[in-house]
Amino acid sequence: MPDLTLDDDRATGAWVAPLVSTLLTLPACVLVYFAGFESSFGIAFPVLLAGLGLALFLLAASWALPWERRSTGRRVGFAFAAPVLVVCVYVVFAVLVDRP
Repeated sequence: MPDLTLDDDRATGAWVAPLVSTLLTLPACVLVYFAGFESSFGIAFPVLLAGLGLALFLLAASWALPWERRSTGRRVGFAFAAPVLVVCVYVVFAVLVDRP
């Protein structure tokens, strides 16, 4: 008899949260990067780059987690955190930039 317990732990629809996050995060990262694309902003520009890099890392982690039920919470958390972090990074960047 075949062992069916191997497929029982697989989460159905595990790809939905990372896909939605990808569709939100990647365009947001591009927009925020071009909004802050000026290295003369001092410390604000490295903060922007680090934050966007962290958001992309969270996005990649949401895709890389095992597609099992036990990883669903972490996968959804990482997928939700990525676009939220992009917004937060832009707000921090805007606060750090000296506007005339």
